[in-house]
Amino acid sequence: MFNEETQLTPIRWGMVGGGRGSEIGYSHRAAAQRDRLFTFVAGALDIDPERGRDFGTKIGLDPERCYPDYKTLFVEEGKREDGIQAVSIATPNGTHYEIAKAALEAGLHVVCEKPVTIHVADAVELKALAEKQNKMLAVMYGYTGFPMVQQAREMVQRGDIGAVRVVQMSFAHGFHNTEVEKNSPGAKWRMNPEVSGPSFIIGDCGTHPFYMAGMITGLKVKSLMCSRQSFIESRSPLEDNAHIVFQFEGGAVGTLWASAINCGSMHQQKIRIVGEKASLEWWDEYPNQLRYEIQGEPVRILERGMGYLHNDDLGVSANRQGGGHAEGFFESWANIYHRYALAIDAFDRGDEAFLETHWYPDINGGIDGVKLVNACVRSADNGATWVDYD
Repeated sequence: MFNEETQLTPIRWGMVGGGRGSEIGYSHRAAAQRDRLFTFVAGALDIDPERGRDFGTKIGLDPERCYPDYKTLFVEEGKREDGIQAVSIATPNGTHYEIAKAALEAGLHVVCEKPVTIHVADAVELKALAEKQNKMLAVMYGYTGFPMVQQAREMVQRGDIGAVRVVQMSFAHGFHNTEVEKNSPGAKWRMNPEVSGPSFIIGDCGTHPFYMAGMITGLKVKSLMCSRQSFIESRSPLEDNAHIVFQFEGGAVGTLWASAINCGSMHQQKIRIVGEKASLEWWDEYPNQLRYEIQGEPVRILERGMGYLHNDDLGVSANRQGGGHAEGFFESWANIYHRYALAIDAFDRGDEAFLETHWYPDINGGIDGVKLVNACVRSADNGATWVDYD
């Protein structure tokens, strides 16, 4: 549907990471190719070259374009007239900076998993490099593609709830309530500070609702206070539970609970935005609904797919099927990749006017996520003191 409307030539696309056993690789491939705006043609999918080649060929890649590492991928694809134009990075946190830098230097547009880097200075450097190369550098905050999240953004921006006073955020699941990393490679690296950086659950989950809050409200953090714990002692110094309190510029306040040990919880990713006139609440386990609560009136449950909802002029926040049918995670990711495709096309055409108004999860959001992690670590490791965000 969307491809017919936009008339874009599919972007030749590759991946670094995301191979067999990856928790997120399939999500990238399914989303990128949903609207036929990206064509998956090459990859360095695994740290084990033979396993990566075997996996790549089994999902349809030419064996000659299944490369042993990202450096070879960028060099060899750069020699081809039909080489990749964009790449997604789905590798452990500690590798993002060097891979993204190499990709930008190779003249590629980049989609990177979050957190985009370990250190703020590295993320800022990547932003400057992307601007120099005139390439898109995006960060994969895939939950923001849900239509009802975009609806909340529109309602806040047009003043439906008035000035924002309080933002409550959470992403608190229970799947790591025991030492699951003993038998799970995907969990093990996330709890290794040499690979994941100075944080586990704040960086892995907390950054999602944090980015969403900024995207919806436009609020900027002034300072924060963080308390973090390692209830599974072997994870120390990385936390599996954290509580964060925010002071935003302009006077609004907020909280964020990030946890991997919330027994019985599936996700508990929620965001509640309290304004002076009304409140909004979205929960990713019920993503097709948005609660709209006006003081003294019955609660309104806004449903996806209905004519009373906002729909942007690009149709990117549009519903993929009629109301009443459940849309979910893959549709949200596909909406984000659609936005990436539009941004890449604008970069390649030099359409600065379009890029100034076109929203997608860009490097600025990625930098904010790295700032969040680092500020939380500073606060928690100094006795849960208030620290400046920047």
